[in-house]
Amino acid sequence: MPKILVVDDEAIITMQLEERLHAMGYTVAGMAATGEDAIAKARRLSPDLILMDIVMPGKLNGIEAAAVILSELDIPVIFVTSYADDAIIEKAKQARPYGYIVKPFNEMEMKAAIEVALFRKASELETKKNAEAARAPLPGARSSPGAAGMPEAEYLARPEIKTILLKDIFSGIVLFLYVDPSVKDPIFKFAIEAGIQKGGRILFAYHHSVLQKYFLEEIRKGQLFSRRIKKGELFLLPRLLEKCTATLPPADAQGSLQVLFDFSDTEEFNDIVAVKNTILAKKETGVPITGIIAVNMADLDHDRIRLLSEGIAKIIISTGKDTTISFAHPTFPPEAISVVPQATIDDVVKKLLEPVILSILEKPISGFDIVHEIHNRYKVLIPQARIYTYLYELQGNGYLEMKVSGKSKLYSPTEAGKKYIRQRLNEFKFVFRHIMGEESAIPAKKE
Repeated sequence: MPKILVVDDEAIITMQLEERLHAMGYTVAGMAATGEDAIAKARRLSPDLILMDIVMPGKLNGIEAAAVILSELDIPVIFVTSYADDAIIEKAKQARPYGYIVKPFNEMEMKAAIEVALFRKASELETKKNAEAARAPLPGARSSPGAAGMPEAEYLARPEIKTILLKDIFSGIVLFLYVDPSVKDPIFKFAIEAGIQKGGRILFAYHHSVLQKYFLEEIRKGQLFSRRIKKGELFLLPRLLEKCTATLPPADAQGSLQVLFDFSDTEEFNDIVAVKNTILAKKETGVPITGIIAVNMADLDHDRIRLLSEGIAKIIISTGKDTTISFAHPTFPPEAISVVPQATIDDVVKKLLEPVILSILEKPISGFDIVHEIHNRYKVLIPQARIYTYLYELQGNGYLEMKVSGKSKLYSPTEAGKKYIRQRLNEFKFVFRHIMGEESAIPAKKE
């Protein structure tokens, strides 16, 4: 869980930021009110990121403190300030910040800025690490005198990055054990979207999450039931499950229940196990129930992980942002797991960006969020310019409409756009099947 240092001389602002950051799944490492205090706490706490106000009392303002922190500790800084005039922005740029947010801000802006900054820092560290490894001689390699006495360059064989593709993980009951909270949001978002398309009831319960804000319309229509689990209330979940399953209509697509439970706080562990056992008992009696039970395993020992795993056939363990390992029951079809090089994913997404974007345009979304969504799904970073160029083209053809929400431009398909997207995706599917030699593939009829 990323640790963030909050620096602002207004106590109300720091309290609000602390509450919002906790709700987004981050850890607040500490708070400071002056530039000097920020430097001291950065040295002592070693946070992953700093949210820094610019105008503060003391000898050092936020820009000066950020310059010291970056040069001495190499910790990324995002400025959070009420000032946005050109003169201050020019001064701020000299400190090489990783972001600049103008107050008042919303949670989505803050979340996006933090995730991009953390991703940028991780990429810089990886690039630096690879460059150092490439310069290092291989064990046992002999050096030959070259320019300035440098050893002769050697080929460095690096392990190939692999991507594990999981199919059909949203059927049955899945246990998802994670350490880094940021890896779970895409899984839950995909599951909710798939459940809404399928129909039936969806119950989303969580300790900390911002996902419910993506589905306000579905919550209002009763397609998604969202409930925050407050401290001491976890024991109420089995009762809520009883109530939901007791009134299910006859078993069909509309009569199923999808449960999505995110237990990021494991202090009430016995109640978590009770919830899991209730779900399995309901399924055993024939209740059409599916879903994901996600648990933060950072503070769990082997015995507790074993208790959570008992009775569940599908288990996903995420050990970090880039590593997902799936362990399944022997009856789980082996063809449900495929492993391909990450380079293949990069090629497909970058060269076939159109169907990727079209598949995401199911509800209002900004160009920046599309970039973030593609990175969450495929670990591929696409320039925003490419995304917006295509969005503008679709809008010009009458397939998208744009609405301004706060500072964001949200794009959503028109009625003609919905038909176009369905037809275009069907055409892509037909061509893919034709290339792969699946002769039974029949192109979809034009509407």
